[in-house]
Amino acid sequence: MTDADVCVVGSGAGGGPVAFTLARAGRSVVVLEKGPWLREADFTKDEIDVCRRRTLVPRLTDEPHVVERPTDDGGWEWFSTADAAGWDLWNACMVGGATNRMSGFFHRLKPTDLRLRDEYGPIAGADVVDWPIGYDDLEPYYDLVEREVGVSGRVVAHPWADRRSRPDFPYAPLAEHPLAAAIDAVGPRVGLHPFPIPRAILPFPVGERRGCEYSGFCGNYPCSSGAKGSSRAALLDRAIATGRCEVRPHAMARRIESDARGRATAVEYVDTRDGAVRRVSAKVFVVACQPIQSARLLLLSTGPRHPRGLGNARGLVGRHLLFSTGGWGLGRLPRDPSPLPFVNRAVQDLYELDDPALGGRAKGGTIDLLLAHPNPIAGALSRVRRAGRPLWGDALKARLLAEMRDSTWLEFENFVDWLPLPDTHVTLSPHVRDRFGLPVARVRIGRHPRHVETGERLAAAGRRLLEALGAVDVVTRVRGLPATNLVAGGCRFGRDPATSVLDPDCRAHDCENLYVTDGGCMPTGGSVPYTWTIYANAFRVADRLLAAL
Repeated sequence: MTDADVCVVGSGAGGGPVAFTLARAGRSVVVLEKGPWLREADFTKDEIDVCRRRTLVPRLTDEPHVVERPTDDGGWEWFSTADAAGWDLWNACMVGGATNRMSGFFHRLKPTDLRLRDEYGPIAGADVVDWPIGYDDLEPYYDLVEREVGVSGRVVAHPWADRRSRPDFPYAPLAEHPLAAAIDAVGPRVGLHPFPIPRAILPFPVGERRGCEYSGFCGNYPCSSGAKGSSRAALLDRAIATGRCEVRPHAMARRIESDARGRATAVEYVDTRDGAVRRVSAKVFVVACQPIQSARLLLLSTGPRHPRGLGNARGLVGRHLLFSTGGWGLGRLPRDPSPLPFVNRAVQDLYELDDPALGGRAKGGTIDLLLAHPNPIAGALSRVRRAGRPLWGDALKARLLAEMRDSTWLEFENFVDWLPLPDTHVTLSPHVRDRFGLPVARVRIGRHPRHVETGERLAAAGRRLLEALGAVDVVTRVRGLPATNLVAGGCRFGRDPATSVLDPDCRAHDCENLYVTDGGCMPTGGSVPYTWTIYANAFRVADRLLAAL
């Protein structure tokens, strides 16, 4: 006898849909979550607690990562994130995972995103491959996410509009700041077609979830109304209500056991409160604990038939890790009296580029427009210095009043494909261990010039739009280093076991009852945030898993 039909390790966008689908279909499910089980009453908009003390993620002194980055002489240097200010590869540790802290900007991948090599050809220095599934395989599940997770929005025509099975979103768009209308009016004058961004935020109460309360504290902050479509609020609460899903918080998986036949048999986990070691057995195991940690868990899970770790017979686990890149910009506008915090506009006119400097037809990206985050401490600290000199006293007060009270700051974020690189990967650190005595993940982060080259083209378009709106003090920044809040890859799926860890249904080629359903399966990331695609693919795999059971 096993403890459950399915054990899911991780409770975010990759784990929630699996637990929800299987429990509703009558299967028994145990979900292991490393973090605590927090609910709406536990969530506050406390910048000191959430952003500066970072109480929602592990302490880096206890559980760091090791980062390797290139040096100017062509070598590599490594450091522990416990010793490096500004480096933190944890997003969230709690039931619902990082979906609790997402901004909820939801974009679908385009059909061309799944055929990057076929559409645009090889790129020197990158290992670009096509997905083993197409857009038509994902589209019904994008639609399912809209209804089950709750996506609000409004469909308008634009050159890169999604092909949809339903004419519009199931929930009306959120109320918008007046700048949204200004962006719509000004965009065509500079050759751009802004459109409303779908948000995984409910505009009104649905079931046990309240509607949006418009605080503006979405990114980094869990939602205290339940309006944001976290895996916990949207899926796991309903899975638990079936009586067939058990969530075990404070349960950090440290290895997956396997037998002499190579099948996974149990997960051994540590209770993070008292250090007790426990285990849960199941017929099928689903790993969905964020790509870096999923790769680490598989590498730690050696067994009689898996001496290099589960799924790692060919040394591919952890390879081709993906991040997000593309740059950023902002500009200052006269303050509008509206208290509404959402602009919710994006531009995809540069989703494809025709540029001889990039070899002709090339992949571009997405520009998302949003109001600057309302965090007051971060906002004040960014204004302490002017022209390299620190401000204090009356000069600082005047600047804070002018720029924080009397101005509106409009930002743009660019999303460009992070190319799969041979030198961007996860291994186990031979030097650093966590508080449980386990090797931490060592993350090597390579660079490719295309990240900056494409980002610069999007940043120029973003600047053009801000200036057309009348913004002043416009600044832009494009960097080759990644944003660490969006991670994918590491267990790419494909049809050939020689080049992929998982098959097209996200089942490990060399372990028939092991699946990986977080963003780790993705061979390429597209030019959008990953969360909607992770949700959709996890729902797709849940149907395949149910059929296999």
